[in-house]
Amino acid sequence: MTINIKGELIDLSKPKIMGILNLTPDSFYDGGKYNKIENALRQTEKMLNAGAYFIDLGAYSTKPGAKTVSVEVEKKRLLPVLEKLIKTYPKTHFSIDTFRSTIAAEGIDRGAAMINDISGGQFDNKMMDTIGHYNVPYVLMHTSGKPKIMQKNPLYKNVVKEVIYYFSKKIQLAYKAGINDIIIDPGFGFGKTIYHNYEILKNLKLFQNFELPLMIGLSRKSMIYKKLGISPNEALNGSTALHSVALLKGANILRVHDVKQAKECIDLLQALK
Repeated sequence: MTINIKGELIDLSKPKIMGILNLTPDSFYDGGKYNKIENALRQTEKMLNAGAYFIDLGAYSTKPGAKTVSVEVEKKRLLPVLEKLIKTYPKTHFSIDTFRSTIAAEGIDRGAAMINDISGGQFDNKMMDTIGHYNVPYVLMHTSGKPKIMQKNPLYKNVVKEVIYYFSKKIQLAYKAGINDIIIDPGFGFGKTIYHNYEILKNLKLFQNFELPLMIGLSRKSMIYKKLGISPNEALNGSTALHSVALLKGANILRVHDVKQAKECIDLLQALK
């Protein structure tokens, strides 16, 4: 299984790691730590040295209840850091975590390699056409509602079936828009209760039926720390445990805060093969 990034075929048969670089002051785990260029550079170097293959930059917090941020603020947070990172690490594949087509376009123009859209095109009807125009890989995630309200009583009759149905529709729209490289993400913690999250994880193998790369974002999320009665700062061990489950069920990319531990997890499970 491969994706094409700037003419290079990236083999995902061995899972890859996407390191999270939050440029926001209010992310649920590490908000405010890396929103200065110097700190972002140090953290990127640390993640690359630990084994990250992709670095995902986000300048709009999408934690439950997050406040709306203007396009101008998102650009101001993102673009100077992106430009410096690409200049410093020109061979690294940088992803932009945004649901806005204008941000996606400006990021790609500056050298970003792919777009990670939590809304799967729901929040901006120009997003898929923009990605198709630039011909870059697209992470198509499932969410139910915008971050500010998504966790207010999310309801499903059958969460697994409904998320699979969502992807069946969205993938066709993406292909129609000219997107060739699609990565699907079931969206753990986005418009889902703890029960919903574990139902999806339990049935994760079903998502392999799409024959597309599968990205998983479980790192330090509430489905871990609330279930264990701990804080996000204490949720590394739980994250590693669930990363192992996801890998055994077919995950191709782990989107994580803690690259070293995720890399060890991948390497040990690869040894079983």
